[in-house]
Amino acid sequence: MQTSALPDLAHTDAKPVHWLATATAMAAVVALAGLLQPDAATATASASEHRVTTQQGSAPTMTAPDPAEVAFPLDCGGAGWTVADSAPGDLDGDGGPETVAVVRCAAGSGTPPSGIYVVTQPSGAAPRVVATLLDPAQKRAVTDFTVRDGRVSATLLGYSSADVPRCCPDELESATWQWKGNAFIRSAGPAGSTARGV
Repeated sequence: MQTSALPDLAHTDAKPVHWLATATAMAAVVALAGLLQPDAATATASASEHRVTTQQGSAPTMTAPDPAEVAFPLDCGGAGWTVADSAPGDLDGDGGPETVAVVRCAAGSGTPPSGIYVVTQPSGAAPRVVATLLDPAQKRAVTDFTVRDGRVSATLLGYSSADVPRCCPDELESATWQWKGNAFIRSAGPAGSTARGV
C-alpha cells in the first residue's frame, strides 16, 4: 500500500464524536429556522388581525346571494326553471350586494319569456326574491343584460301580435331599473320594431 505524501485530514478519519457534533449543529440550524419563521396558523391569525384593524368601523365584506339557491316565482309545470344570466351589485346603496337574475322556464326549444328578479340575503338567512323587475307574464325575452352603478339595464324583445313567429321577435325596448326611495323605478328607452320597413 502506498502512503500519501499529504498530512492526514481530520474528516477522513471520522469518529463517533465528529458525527455527534455534526448532528447537533444541524439540529441547532433547523431549530433556529423554525423560530425565525412563524407557522401557518400564526401567519393566518396575524393577517386576520391586520384586516380587522384596517377595516375598523366598516361592514365586513359580503358575497352576493347565489341565485341557484332561490325558489323563483315561475310556473313552469314540470319543466323547472333556469338562470339565463345573473350579476351582483349594490342596488340600494346599503353596502351589501344584491344579485339580479334573468330566469326563464327550461324549455327544450324556443325562447320562453324571461323574468328579472332581485335577490337578497340577510345575514344568516337564506337568499330570497325581494323584487320582480320584469314578470314573465309580460312575454319578453331579455338580452344585453347589465348591472352597473346601481342600475339594472336590459334590452327586451317581444312580439307585436300572435301572428309573429315565436322565433323572430319584432319589438325591441331598452329598459333601466333603479332603486329610488323604497322601490325600483323603471325608465324605458324608445320602443322600436325590428321588422324592416316599419
